[in-house]
Amino acid sequence: MRTIRGGASPVMIGRESELRRLAQLASAHAPAVALIAGEPGIGKTRLVHELLATVPAETVVLVGQAEPGSLSRPYEVLLDAIDGRPEVDEEQLAALADPRRSPVERLHTGLAILADLIGDAPAVIFFEDLHWADSESAALFERIADQRGPRLLIGTYRPDEVTRRQPVAGLLARMERRHAVTHVRLDRLTPAQTAALLAAVTGAPAPLRAATALHHRTGGNPFFLEELLRALPGYDVEALVEQPLPWSLADVLRRQVDDLEPLSHRIVEAATVLGHRIPFDLLADVTGTGEEELIAVLRDLVTRGVLVESGEDEFAFRHALVREAIADQMLGRQRRRLHEAALDVLVTGGKSDPAMVAHHARGAGRYDDMIAAARRGTALYLSIGSAYQALQLAEMGLDEVPDDTDLLAGAARAAWLAGLLDDALRYGRRWRDLASTTTDRAESLYLLVRIAWESRETAEMRALTHDIETLIAQLPPGADQARAMTAIAQSAYLRDDLDAALLWSDRALALADEFDLPSVRLAALVEKGSTLIDRSQTAVAGREMLSALVDEAEKAGEWVLAARALNNLVQGEPPTSPAEHAEILERMRAAAERAGFESLAVATYFQGRARLALRAGDLSAAIAALEEGREQDRSYRRRGRWADYHGVFLAGLYLEAGELDRVGQLITDLAALPNNPPTTIPGLTFHLACRRGDLPRAEAALDELITALAGQTWRSGEQAHDLISAALEIGLPAHRLDQMAAALLDADVWDAYRTLVDAQLAEARGRHAEALAGYLSVAEAHILGPVNRGTVRVGAARCLLAGDRREEATAQVAAAAPLLAEWRGWRVAQLAQVRARLGMAPADAPPAVTGPAALTPREREVAVLISDGLTNAELARRLYISPKTAAIHVSNILRKLGVSSRTEVGDLVGRR
Repeated sequence: MRTIRGGASPVMIGRESELRRLAQLASAHAPAVALIAGEPGIGKTRLVHELLATVPAETVVLVGQAEPGSLSRPYEVLLDAIDGRPEVDEEQLAALADPRRSPVERLHTGLAILADLIGDAPAVIFFEDLHWADSESAALFERIADQRGPRLLIGTYRPDEVTRRQPVAGLLARMERRHAVTHVRLDRLTPAQTAALLAAVTGAPAPLRAATALHHRTGGNPFFLEELLRALPGYDVEALVEQPLPWSLADVLRRQVDDLEPLSHRIVEAATVLGHRIPFDLLADVTGTGEEELIAVLRDLVTRGVLVESGEDEFAFRHALVREAIADQMLGRQRRRLHEAALDVLVTGGKSDPAMVAHHARGAGRYDDMIAAARRGTALYLSIGSAYQALQLAEMGLDEVPDDTDLLAGAARAAWLAGLLDDALRYGRRWRDLASTTTDRAESLYLLVRIAWESRETAEMRALTHDIETLIAQLPPGADQARAMTAIAQSAYLRDDLDAALLWSDRALALADEFDLPSVRLAALVEKGSTLIDRSQTAVAGREMLSALVDEAEKAGEWVLAARALNNLVQGEPPTSPAEHAEILERMRAAAERAGFESLAVATYFQGRARLALRAGDLSAAIAALEEGREQDRSYRRRGRWADYHGVFLAGLYLEAGELDRVGQLITDLAALPNNPPTTIPGLTFHLACRRGDLPRAEAALDELITALAGQTWRSGEQAHDLISAALEIGLPAHRLDQMAAALLDADVWDAYRTLVDAQLAEARGRHAEALAGYLSVAEAHILGPVNRGTVRVGAARCLLAGDRREEATAQVAAAAPLLAEWRGWRVAQLAQVRARLGMAPADAPPAVTGPAALTPREREVAVLISDGLTNAELARRLYISPKTAAIHVSNILRKLGVSSRTEVGDLVGRR
């Protein structure tokens, strides 16, 4: 049996769902067929290799591979699969290869050989590279699919290499008609998966810029990426970005164009110089080729898989590395002449993309033209939200004029938006130091404050704020002074100095009104509204202010301000309507994408999805959203606030679910990061120790937490409730509970949370009437969310039971059940305890009622959408849950309604 090709990565990346599908087929002990499609190097063989590592030892595994030229060698794939197997009967082998026998006889001989090898055992039969397979092997594949028994038949092929003249074309069509075939299409790795592969190979998170550049360079093809990694001992990822192609890989890539006609070769060389995007008209002008002739050449290049049609009258290389391999063989003078020709065409035509102009101007050695285009392009790409492209253009210009403040300003903004904080700090500081106008200085300080906060450079934030205050004292009233005031307002807000934030934002607003400064006014309103929404007493006013300014900011093209305002609306007190909450989240993401604001468009969006799930009381969906976001982020090397951005939130949800080992691992991961907020590790450690019943560790961590809280200027009612709930479970003494309450609560905490905590403490002291009054007063408090309101109801039920008011306690339990229906962990355990005391059936017992009345509120919502014809994928998108969670909801609904089809759900539920 042929040895299956492996890869450089110790783990397979980005193919988990495909592997699960194949593993299910292999373990079903029934005949099954799977066809795996994908371009060369995409990981088809690696996927099957990973599958074979999981099958039981008694499984018979046969692997055969077709080779180029196999069309003339009958049964090449079977012969390869059984090569070296002594149990194969020599006479049967001779009969299979005997050209004098009829095709039918030889086919039956091949089937007999397989039957003898496999017997009744489970089997996986793998035919690799079917696009090269001979007709006899294709026929054998088809007949194997007809066989009974516990066997999985797998075939792989390259779709772009299948033509009507090949046996596999007919095979694929017939298999589709006659069999239930599982199709697996492998796509290129995403940028996040590319970073994950780099992290798996190197053992460390990948720098964001290097991962992005390598993804672009390899197109997300795992084979190309692994070949580059093999070529550089030590796996210095950042050096790999500029590393020349290894000769073996370059040779593989150049084979695609070795046999081109001279005209086609000239055109493909010109295309390599024109850039990542190749406009048809530009290619025609540069090469002097007529339209019909050029169309014919391009059609051939697309058919060969060298180029793809990427847009209207626009082409691109299918793999960037092919372009690179061809360019490496061209003479410098040859490339320069093509750049000059392209630049002349672009300049003469006018209104050209500045990025293309800058690219060709640099290649032609016309640096003045390049710098001018870099300035225009940086501003243009920033205005349309293409932050990474703007940064590349700015850096191209800065290579020639490193002190250009326009380019430094663009580079600093673009790097910040793209999440490259180290670069943003470097460019921002240089912009500030070289600023020749007060406007530039005010703008640079405003940006640097934000970057320093995201980088958790608190000392730098203080120093910058002092610089801004000094600048304000030197400036006359006007635009620059007002802008500087918004910078201080932002600094104060980010440092949780809310009184100062309000003072400076009001001063900036006064100047904005006096001098008619609309952009300053919007910036100051964002700082003021964000400050107001952080305080329970002023949250309504802050929400109204932020909501009102979003439309204005979007109309003015101030997408960063719009995204920030919307994000604060998502993070603050949620609207009553879940649909409105979801709409705000989507609008925030759209504004962030429009601005190129990577952290809000991606990382913060996943947290928004988790908050939406929490508002629906769906713990599994909230965890899934954060796990997805963390999986995308964790392979990148980030700093400051964006280093393991989802970790703390996710740890809190794992604590809710009782997944304590996962919490321990997260604490270890977070503790390895620099500049954590002082309360993070002791807070999580204390909570985990309480849930594990480790009283000495909890006591020690609590002392650390209280010390750390003394330096924290803000308080969270939700955190206070969570930690005191954990302390009550482990049985901390009353004086320690009082110490916690004093440290965790302040005047700005929401009243509902303060009342909830007071009720918990009163109940712990046996003051049940006082606790009951507190619980009932916040039982409908919207700010608490459904899960905390469920816990409030459970607490009220306990207090009622203490007074032997069983009927009222039963009513409270009944009210708590739907609020906690999609939850698990300690809150659900407390509900179960009270139900048991009341003699009620467990919450997870089969429902006593059937039909629509048996559905939870969430299930009724899903059922209505099912009646509208939504698929599981559409349900997931509509409700911001994973497809897996949607499938679970659907399964539960079918079971409770006693039906077997989605159509019957619509008949029973409809829109009643």
